[in-house]
Amino acid sequence: MSNYRHHGGGGGYCGIERHPHPHHFTYVSSCVKYLIFLLNFLFWLFGGILLGIGIYAFMDKWEANGWVRVETIYDVVLNISLVMIITGIVVFVVSFAGCLGALRENTCLLKFYSLCLLIFFLMEMAIAIVGFVFPQNMNSFLEEKFTDKIIHSYRDDSDLQNFIDFAQQEFKCCGLSNGGYQDWSKNEYFNCTSPSVEKCGVPYSCCINATDISSGLVNIMCGYGVQEHSVAAASKRIWTSGCIEIIHVWAERNLYVIAGMLLGIALIQLFVIYLAKTLEGQIDLQKSRWSA
Repeated sequence: MSNYRHHGGGGGYCGIERHPHPHHFTYVSSCVKYLIFLLNFLFWLFGGILLGIGIYAFMDKWEANGWVRVETIYDVVLNISLVMIITGIVVFVVSFAGCLGALRENTCLLKFYSLCLLIFFLMEMAIAIVGFVFPQNMNSFLEEKFTDKIIHSYRDDSDLQNFIDFAQQEFKCCGLSNGGYQDWSKNEYFNCTSPSVEKCGVPYSCCINATDISSGLVNIMCGYGVQEHSVAAASKRIWTSGCIEIIHVWAERNLYVIAGMLLGIALIQLFVIYLAKTLEGQIDLQKSRWSA
């Protein structure tokens, strides 16, 4: 039905009058609304799963050790279960705000959601810029702040131990800093003054051939005593370079791939922020129509 009609005036004048929108008309786009809801519902599920796994890992560690040290910020950052819990809570809360805000057309929740996404975006950009523009400064910061903490905590946290072993095997490195395998002298179990049988050694994950080919068993003693050897002699048995430098070299070799992935993530975040702000505007426009 046309929204216009002609009518005649007293002096033969013909005018055109626009009808108001039909009562069922809405400025809110269902496509935008349910796209935001679907995206955030998936992240809400992911956040819930991450939170559940983190709580399970934390309780398992608590029952096994009877305590979990949380004295400094480093204790939190290096505790993988706590990192999962915190990340899960943030993802769960923010995505829930996006879900509910889109579904209920609540502009307050949508403003909170888009603000959180903007903060995440700015933080990611700041870290990426520092990493790309000042790579040496980033390396020095990581070595100075985390090497001693990670090496000292190797045997105190089973989750951290598994993560370090995975990283050393995956990147074929040993230790963290430029000291390489000698970093492990800072651990009380691998220090050469230790009464442990592991003294002057390194974790098995540093070994070039830690797994016996014939039996398929891991030789956990393959790194014993290597700290007493020179770099040339030790390199026949273990990887001798620190992981931070190895990862830095790997990142430089895959710079365009990493930059492309970061750019893709940034564009997706900006697109979702745009959708949220668009939905906010549509809701405000619809409210102004109702109040008119």
